[in-house]
Amino acid sequence: MKLVLIVFISGFVMLGCSKDKDRADQSGSKSSSVAADNTAKNERDRNDATKTAGDQSENEADRKITQEVRKSIVDDDKLSTSAQNVKIITNDGKVTLRGPVKSEEEKKAVESKAKQVAGVKNVENQLEIARN
Repeated sequence: MKLVLIVFISGFVMLGCSKDKDRADQSGSKSSSVAADNTAKNERDRNDATKTAGDQSENEADRKITQEVRKSIVDDDKLSTSAQNVKIITNDGKVTLRGPVKSEEEKKAVESKAKQVAGVKNVENQLEIARN
């Protein structure tokens, strides 16, 4: 009698698990039917005119500017995490800002903070407002 009960319960559990797997397979296929398309961003980033982290100057003055801009941005609790994590690339005193921010106000605030740092000659604001 115990053996029959164990077999019955095992079969029931296995049947339930296979139904959960089928549901997961079905829901997974719905989300994977729409592929992400980053083609435009990838093409932009391959352009030699686009500044990337690899363009950061290694001289002491430019590193100091980058550090000061980062500190100024991170110290502002009103800015979102996205804004606090923008890319800051400095080369010969010229600062390039890249990455997503939540609003036009954040975009302006980050640019303003960069312009206030001593030694900054120019700020190129390439920040993008993230779509929700």
